[in-house]
Amino acid sequence: MGKMIAYMVTWTTYGSWLQGDKRGYVRDGETFGENQALHTANVKRLKGKPAELTSRDRQIVREAILNKADSIGQMIYALAVCSNHVHMVVENVSEPIEMMVSHYKNVARLALKASGFVGRVWTRGFDKRFCFDRRQLAIRVRYVQAHPRV
Repeated sequence: MGKMIAYMVTWTTYGSWLQGDKRGYVRDGETFGENQALHTANVKRLKGKPAELTSRDRQIVREAILNKADSIGQMIYALAVCSNHVHMVVENVSEPIEMMVSHYKNVARLALKASGFVGRVWTRGFDKRFCFDRRQLAIRVRYVQAHPRV
């Protein structure tokens, strides 16, 4: 395996995909199916209503992310901002992935807040997929570009 050239990250909006959900979920790298009792317990623990991004909100998030990437000189190969999650394929830089995702989530959150968005926006954490060659990069870029923006 060669040097990592890029990575795809995905993060969700607050309350939009809870553990136990019928779509399944991942915990500690292991995939699990639906668990209604767990899902119900997680719904009860929410501290606010689930966040759903409107078309306007999605544009605000997109612009905030692109501006941040431009300001730090990080190439974004693909970006899909959806109503309940964000997919992004970016070049690998020297900063840790966790720090970069935190920067992107924060600039998007602040931009939304400035536009009047009220409430929590993002869940904690994110998913990451690594690209070690151009083939893997192309697969992930195609996935994000084909992703419906709903």
